Amino acid sequence: MSVEQFENLSLVILISVLVGFMAFIIYDLAKRSKAGKFGTFILFTALGLGVLGFVIKTVLVEVLNV
Repeated sequence: MSVEQFENLSLVILISVLVGFMAFIIYDLAKRSKAGKFGTFILFTALGLGVLGFVIKTVLVEVLNV
């Protein structure tokens, strides 16, 4: 395995772990603040848009080969 392959694999794995941890933090925030179902939905929607933007950017970079 080359250094470049290791770095790419590590990046994918660690970003996935980070996104999962961020989802846990949002869930814990909603639970501790007693946000209810609608409030939890709003939290995941608003804070999840940042993650969605990152994923869209990554896909566009791969597709357009920039």
